[in-house]
Amino acid sequence: MNLAVIPARGGSKRIPRKNIQQFAGKPMIAWSIDAAIGSGCFDRLVVSTDDQEIAEIARQSGADVPFLRPAELSDDYATTGDVIRHAIRWLAENGAMPERVCCIYATAPFLRAGDIARGLGLLEERGADFVFSATSYAFPVQRAIRLTPEGRVEMLMPQQFSTRSQDLDEVYHDAGQFYWGRSEAWLLGKPVFSSIATALILPRYRVQDIDTPDDWLRAELMFKALHESDVTSPQA
Repeated sequence: MNLAVIPARGGSKRIPRKNIQQFAGKPMIAWSIDAAIGSGCFDRLVVSTDDQEIAEIARQSGADVPFLRPAELSDDYATTGDVIRHAIRWLAENGAMPERVCCIYATAPFLRAGDIARGLGLLEERGADFVFSATSYAFPVQRAIRLTPEGRVEMLMPQQFSTRSQDLDEVYHDAGQFYWGRSEAWLLGKPVFSSIATALILPRYRVQDIDTPDDWLRAELMFKALHESDVTSPQA
């Protein structure tokens, strides 16, 4: 059994009600639900929420909401791993222990069904415990700088000052879209970002965190541009 779990609590502070605000014509969470359904990978798609309104919108969008998340898993200190473990245990207690579980974030409108399917393929092909989406940094992080308390500049890696950019290793960061994992790995609390995991690399233009109003505006502009490109593409 393959299970998708979309965590979606109601207490978002930086962008209130972020999970169900309208984004490009539909509630934000609906984009993640559509991608999960479109992937054809899941026997069950569950939204884990503490909020009745989110639950209703999730059901209208095609997801299952068989429980409301307990309060202790709905504050600022509950982790994604806590939420996924709760969902796995709830389903196991109700007769449906999943073998593979994919955590999909509710605010991932750039997620594509094909990426979810490719992630599942990598999980099996590479024998990994986890597979997640990632993308490369736009600028070499080895050249990063920071400001001191006095307002001066210092390099994080001064030893790389004279190294040519093309000679620096390319590095990546979590794309914040999906995380495939084996149920055992989730339940044991194994670290996702470790040697037991592998990454599906996405192009940077399909990755955008949405944590602030500025992020939201940028994401909508990117989404519109991508949609128009898909529509006008000869391959569309």
